[in-house]
Amino acid sequence: MPFEERRTSTRTRIIKLGAKLFIEEGYSKTSFSRISKELDISLGNITFYFPTKEHLLAVLCNELCSFQRELMEKEAGEGYSNLLSYCLELTSMTAICEEDDVSRDFFHAIYTSPMSLDIIRDNDTEKTRDVFCEFRPEWSDRKWIEAENLVSGIEYGTIMTREERTPLALQIEGGLDAIMTLYGVPEELRRQKIDKVLCMDYRALGRRLLAEFKDYVEKINEEALKQATARKKHNPWRE
Repeated sequence: MPFEERRTSTRTRIIKLGAKLFIEEGYSKTSFSRISKELDISLGNITFYFPTKEHLLAVLCNELCSFQRELMEKEAGEGYSNLLSYCLELTSMTAICEEDDVSRDFFHAIYTSPMSLDIIRDNDTEKTRDVFCEFRPEWSDRKWIEAENLVSGIEYGTIMTREERTPLALQIEGGLDAIMTLYGVPEELRRQKIDKVLCMDYRALGRRLLAEFKDYVEKINEEALKQATARKKHNPWRE
């Protein structure tokens, strides 16, 4: 790789490799030493851009939120209601975490990292307002924030539960029912949406969305790398 390209794209290259390793090998197993070795850059160079691994995780968490927003928009175009799309999001995450330890490790990391959890809560507060506003028209901005603080805990409990005495379908049902109840969704409609997602092949859905997320992350980080290289070639003095 040319010297100019290496200088200008260091941060983007760190993100690109870090994201790939977090998704494919696990957050816990990924170290800055590994990234340093594979990219042939110093640890000091990495920590200049990302003081801790948690800072790098936050970038990928933002990419996850962007992916989920785009997915909901796509599903709306295919005739899915926002409520059903919301249910499918939690269902797919729960399913993939139940059968894939690497994904489980990744979601555990983002829900237990204060930095990433703040990103999730900020993003999901806006999303849940769009999905559930018809059921809670009287809620203030503060109430939506407070509700999301509770919901993120329900999501984490749903995703991380993995015991033989708690079948996956029961995890999904319990999590969705608790969240929709909190947001005032009528019982009949709650039951309708839960039954609909449980009739799907939600394990296959989880695997498909994981594959799509990996492709999405690779695509946007590759594009960012190309743009960083182009900027440097246009202005060789820019860091």
